[in-house]
Amino acid sequence: MGSSPRAFVLHHTRLRPVPGLAEIELHLADEVLDVWGALQVETGDPDTALPYWSVAWGGGLAVGRYLRDHPELVAGLRVFDLGSGSGLCAIAAMRAGAEQVDANDIDPYAAAAIALNARANRCRIDLVVRDALDEAPPDVDVILAADCWYNAALAERVLPWLRRSEAAGIEVLIGDPGREYLPRQGLLEVATYDVRTTSDLEDLRFTQASVYRLGLIGD
Repeated sequence: MGSSPRAFVLHHTRLRPVPGLAEIELHLADEVLDVWGALQVETGDPDTALPYWSVAWGGGLAVGRYLRDHPELVAGLRVFDLGSGSGLCAIAAMRAGAEQVDANDIDPYAAAAIALNARANRCRIDLVVRDALDEAPPDVDVILAADCWYNAALAERVLPWLRRSEAAGIEVLIGDPGREYLPRQGLLEVATYDVRTTSDLEDLRFTQASVYRLGLIGD
């Protein structure tokens, strides 16, 4: 491996305002496939994960705008951002007045991107770089889960963990543009926004993304 994850992120992204959330700036890719190719060379791994951290995805954009519209949902509270990627939702939570935000991701390059983006937005965010889905729910008040339904394997792990978290008394907010693996039962749609992700990898049908509450089965 060559440069550090931090140096790689800085070299292959540009700091720019987020569409629909211009008060937040992120280090984002011009072309995510170009960054992916560079990452494959950097790591020597042709199967390395797509650099999700270099894109502002639809679900994260929706959650960010929802927290801007409803800061009382996280103000003064402890927040856990699952699969944080770029750190967009974590930063939005801090800007909305959260007392503490943990940004979780398994990718060391995502961790580097989150740290850089937090600094660019003058936010203090704690990194949790491990697979949280193998653990008990965190000791927090709110969990944010944006864009966690892009494949079946992850979707099958995420929902039971979120259900356990909700059962432990944690408020769960989900953001997604309607991907096929998103569960359709037991969610309450609380807001929908017009969004435009920063990558053409996202299906162009996804021009809207919604925010959902979890835990309404039997309510």
